[in-house]
Amino acid sequence: MTRGTDRKHLHLNAFLMSVGHHEAAWRLPESPASGGTDLAHYTRLARIAERGLLDSLFLADSPVLMGDPGRRPGSKLEPTVLLTALAAVTRRIGLIATASTSYNEPYNLARRFASVDHVSGGRAGWNIVTTAGADAARNFGLDDTPLHHDRYLRAAEFVDVATKLWDSWADDAVLGDKDLGVHARAERVRRIDHKGAYFRVDGPLNVERSPQGYPLLVQAGSSEDGRDFAARYAEAVFTAQQTLDDGIAFYQDVKRRAAAAGRDPEGIRILPGIVPVIGDTEAEARALDEELDRLIRPEYAKLQLARTLRVHPDALGLDEELPDDLPTEDEIEGAKSRYTLIVDLARRERLTVRRLIGRLGGGRGHRTFAGTAEQVADTIQHWHEAGAADGFNIMPAVLPSGLELFVDRVVPLLQERDLFRTEYTGTTLREHYGLPRPANRLFEPVDTGDGHLGIALAGAR
Repeated sequence: MTRGTDRKHLHLNAFLMSVGHHEAAWRLPESPASGGTDLAHYTRLARIAERGLLDSLFLADSPVLMGDPGRRPGSKLEPTVLLTALAAVTRRIGLIATASTSYNEPYNLARRFASVDHVSGGRAGWNIVTTAGADAARNFGLDDTPLHHDRYLRAAEFVDVATKLWDSWADDAVLGDKDLGVHARAERVRRIDHKGAYFRVDGPLNVERSPQGYPLLVQAGSSEDGRDFAARYAEAVFTAQQTLDDGIAFYQDVKRRAAAAGRDPEGIRILPGIVPVIGDTEAEARALDEELDRLIRPEYAKLQLARTLRVHPDALGLDEELPDDLPTEDEIEGAKSRYTLIVDLARRERLTVRRLIGRLGGGRGHRTFAGTAEQVADTIQHWHEAGAADGFNIMPAVLPSGLELFVDRVVPLLQERDLFRTEYTGTTLREHYGLPRPANRLFEPVDTGDGHLGIALAGAR
């Protein structure tokens, strides 16, 4: 299932996390004080990413204030709202936002993403997540998070309803014929009449079918349920893998599951996260990485780690390894794959809690790589050609400088190696990722009788 030395171009996504993915990035002089809510800051980042010809930019989200606001900036704008603003200041780069299937309704969310796709001219993507955590649940009238498997069952039905709503308008429904007085053919707009275990939705959507048909469907969970979900629905997968062997195994597993689900495995793009810390020399890059780690407040970070591991903070000694009696993955109801990745990393490298905090500070379990631009390009190329990645989710430790360094120094090296585009050849996000526009499942094109498919005007009279 690996591609070996396939020279297919990489896909690169810029994951924009306020002032950077390292939790101490906000303490650096370059970081804007209110980066999470500063439109000018995000505008600058989006334009940098587009200058680098990246496929897309991505905004994460959660319907809860994440962690202690004293630890790092936690305020953030609702991402689909922010994407509409970024659509106005960019022309080609894709625009992906996270939205939860746990605490939204399909109709509202389908309408929101169809709107972003229209506003952006076909550049929208939806990162589909299920939301764990009792703190989020209590924001929506629940005492605790729904069970992991139940969240994925709801997510599957949610996506089914959303795609039906996007299909509720035929591509050729709108005539706009002023002479006939027919704006749209009513028979080409259809109710979906969905009745399922979680949702009852009549439809149709009150937004006509968007330029891409559907936004690009992205998924980021790597648990067993998450992989099955990705195999059924995802067109791009954001994942966290620490080692090349783990990356290859994940890549092959998801592609194999997709084939078993009746899909073409080449219809899924797998993009592991990488947190590049770039310097003129390797020593300079490592010094910046170490400086960021020194700025971490361990008392905050230990509390966050304890929440992730579902243990009391007193069980974690900063200069001791993780305790032996941690919960099993089966006992974890949220972020199962990330829990296992963190524990496996700590056990494999025999890290103390203090060192583990440093390793997680840059990317929360994503692979951090400190080195020169050439070394970063080398590791990206190696993973790609070894069959561990179709591209990468680029997660700069510090913004905006980390993204500027990647675009100005790493991207040209990838272009010289014929691994990345030198110009945009498409206008939609699907075209950037080399993926087709979905056919409408509810309508067949109308045969006009003259050998062409389109609107039969005689039928509208």
